[in-house]
Amino acid sequence: MAAPNDVIQDGRSLYRSFGLQVLACIVFGTLLPPFLYFGGRMASFENPTFQNSVIASMIALIAGIFFARRVNIYPGVKQLGAVLPTFIASFGFVALLILAFRFDYSNQVLLINFMASVLVYVGVMGLATKADTKILYTVPGGRIARLGNLGLETRKLLEPVLPNHRGAIIVADLHADHDDSWERLLATAALEGVPVFHFKQVYEAATGKVWIEHLAENSFGSLLPNMSFMRLKRLADIALVLLLLPILVLPLLLVAVLVKLDSHGPVLFRQERVGYRGRPFMVTKFRTMRCEELSESVEERRAKAMTGENDPRITKLGAFLRRTRIDELPQMLNILMGHMSWIGPRPEALELGNWYRQEIPFYDYRHIVRPGITGWAQVNQGHVTELQDIDAKLQYDFYYIKNFSYWLDFLILMRTAQVVLTGHGAK
Repeated sequence: MAAPNDVIQDGRSLYRSFGLQVLACIVFGTLLPPFLYFGGRMASFENPTFQNSVIASMIALIAGIFFARRVNIYPGVKQLGAVLPTFIASFGFVALLILAFRFDYSNQVLLINFMASVLVYVGVMGLATKADTKILYTVPGGRIARLGNLGLETRKLLEPVLPNHRGAIIVADLHADHDDSWERLLATAALEGVPVFHFKQVYEAATGKVWIEHLAENSFGSLLPNMSFMRLKRLADIALVLLLLPILVLPLLLVAVLVKLDSHGPVLFRQERVGYRGRPFMVTKFRTMRCEELSESVEERRAKAMTGENDPRITKLGAFLRRTRIDELPQMLNILMGHMSWIGPRPEALELGNWYRQEIPFYDYRHIVRPGITGWAQVNQGHVTELQDIDAKLQYDFYYIKNFSYWLDFLILMRTAQVVLTGHGAK
């Protein structure tokens, strides 16, 4: 059976062809713009500086398209939202290589080609969206009605007849007991090359959540995430901390002084939380709330562990630190100690974690990877504490675990930067 994210690709137009996108962007994004800018003089192309800049632009362009296509398969990724950060990253990396190897280059050519490439690629993707013919045809029965409120373009099949439509995709609850006529339709569709998906796959591709009712192989493929990537991710976490610490040490000391002057209490907030493989650890953050004495009552401690929206305990400086996520930076020490990662499920307070595991089945499975400073649930939902919200957040965590990869981590980093700049989702 096809992978869930393949749902997004079926019924796609010719404009989504990688070769066509690269060709269009090279011609109209890296060759034509500088040629027109320099007045159409062919002599410019014979200049080594010009040639180096155009070749570098082509390399950055191809890398940018490749990265944008990879992250664009994930739910909630808008065309420009994926294109701009990936192209900035690819052109920026190529520019660093040029500087490192001391090649001659033109800032004007690189800048012109960057802007032109982004505009051309966004234009091609706009044409692709208009030309897409994908329509989801739902087979009645079972739990298929749960797709009704996801905003998808669906059409209900009224009789077991194969749709006569180029971009037809059939979606059914494959665990339901359908009549023989509907079963024959599903078999015929497969023989005719019409995609057939289980409704949970469509739900996952549309929402970015993995909705499960029991931990089984058909939900995750394997209960262990990609262990090779986990080891590589650990090395990258340590390397990034060691790179940032010398740069951030003075700003962090300044923040520490401001926290001390802002309100009475310690500079750092330390709290026991549930970590990797369910082991508790002490998280370290800048204090953003006024100090209060802990109660001996479990219910009161649980309530105190929940930070609500516009919580009166948050200081003015604390609100700024939370909105910009600066309060999270001391957790770099937790990353070095192996308690956390830069990206992963949010570590919950021990009191809340014990409560959630009693109320929500399979809650502990989220601890199969290291918790993170930011994560898929954080950029999609923000911080929540109520049980009904935690259940939805858990589905985001399971999606991250199931799709555990550097592509998804890259997307989360982009979305986190957006959250920091706009303040949306930061609580």
